[in-house]
Amino acid sequence: MLPLASIIRSNMIALSEASPQVPDSASLRDITLATEAARFAGWQVYSIPQDLPEGVSADDAMWHIPRQPEIVPGVWIGYIPLPSHYEQIYEAALSRNIRLLNSPGQYRRAEEFDRFYPFIEDLTAESRCVSSMAECEEAAQQLGYPVFLKGTIQSHKAKGIGSCVAHDAEQLATIATALLSSHRRSLGTVIVRKLLDLRYSRIGPGGFPFGREYRVFVHAGHVVGLGYYWEGEDELASLDASERDQVTRLALEAFRRLEVPYLTVDIGQTKQGDWRVIEVGDGQFSGLSQIPVHQLWARLTEVVRSA
Repeated sequence: MLPLASIIRSNMIALSEASPQVPDSASLRDITLATEAARFAGWQVYSIPQDLPEGVSADDAMWHIPRQPEIVPGVWIGYIPLPSHYEQIYEAALSRNIRLLNSPGQYRRAEEFDRFYPFIEDLTAESRCVSSMAECEEAAQQLGYPVFLKGTIQSHKAKGIGSCVAHDAEQLATIATALLSSHRRSLGTVIVRKLLDLRYSRIGPGGFPFGREYRVFVHAGHVVGLGYYWEGEDELASLDASERDQVTRLALEAFRRLEVPYLTVDIGQTKQGDWRVIEVGDGQFSGLSQIPVHQLWARLTEVVRSA
């Protein structure tokens, strides 16, 4: 029989927002797959709501989760939360001796562009972080059209190229206004970026080119998952050994600079052959892309247990 200390050390908690009551989406499918993979890999899974109903605290929402005898690692599998919500869940989990892999400060550094950009400025496209239309127009003039626009958290690229790429001041105003009106995407900040000319072979809905891009999951300095960013067959998806090495080294460099324990790094290749960081994110809330979910969770579990 294993000693008690070993049993406690192997205990790992996953907080999951997977729910059949939520409308189907690509995000929900990823959350559901990740939840099942976590359970299969040995994590004890507890359900938590996506948002807290009015008058319900994070502690109330987690009443069913027992306090652990000692501090154990925790992972939150869900949709990108507002910073205040992340902090509430983090503290409620910690009061039960469950420590999420990323602290509230590390979560914000991974998810909010204006917080992580200064660390990786030379690894990614030149960008400006602005909070007004006047600043947005000035940034676009400095960078030169066309420019890519996103909120500090997310863009509207799923709606097509016209919702994120501006070729003139009129398009800029339309896209920026939509971003500023979506607090969950922008948190009041719009990012104006020099448009990277990525290699691509496919064009998606709304004319958005599927650039040659990869998502890398990194925990504690170890790559735990790497796969092509876009769904579907793509002649550019495979990497040779040299390319995989370049993508891995760039992802680990971003990880080293940001010091976020569980990080995703999206990396794309330009038509000139250079590799550039697109953006980063908190691994707890990042989509799976084409990464085999069970391999990801098996490797993450191995690294967590050895930490």
